[in-house]
Amino acid sequence: MRRLIAALKVSLDGKVSGPTGIAEWVDAWSEDYDLTSQIDSCVLGGGMYPGYESYWTAVQNAPDRPLPMTGKPPTPEELEWGRFASQTPHFVLSNSLTTALWPKTGFLRRLQELATLKQQQGKNIYLVGGARTVTSLIDAGLIDEMRLIVYPLIAGEGRPLFTTMERRHGLRLTSTRRIQGGAHLSELRPSVI
Repeated sequence: MRRLIAALKVSLDGKVSGPTGIAEWVDAWSEDYDLTSQIDSCVLGGGMYPGYESYWTAVQNAPDRPLPMTGKPPTPEELEWGRFASQTPHFVLSNSLTTALWPKTGFLRRLQELATLKQQQGKNIYLVGGARTVTSLIDAGLIDEMRLIVYPLIAGEGRPLFTTMERRHGLRLTSTRRIQGGAHLSELRPSVI
């Protein structure tokens, strides 16, 4: 069975974004969770997908121009992820979205469809986010691993990752390492409480 791996950037106090809806502390949005060689598809929530599609389309279409979200040109890693993302099937969990600009984008209407996707042949699946999607899929028992890049700062106000959990979940830390800028990449797996 394919594993569903959620990967997110969070502050030390568990925020995935600041009060403006953006994680201002993140320098680049490139894929840096050591996932690229392990995955062949991505899943996103319907709330996150439009911004994700817009951001990576801008990277692909104007690789030498400042990006609307950051005001900076894309990093080499962002250019690499933009190329990878454009060739990788994406699935959007949404009952309301019906169209996408990217040709390799499909829609999942029920959690059972995601469970079925996990049963198909292939590499692992990267759950890009957002926070509501991650917490609902943890509650549904569909996430097999979490990779968190934890930034060494307290964001204060903003959107926390784990506010809508229905019940308590145990996680087992399987590895952690320091990465650029003092952040840490931690890998966790569900465990029995």
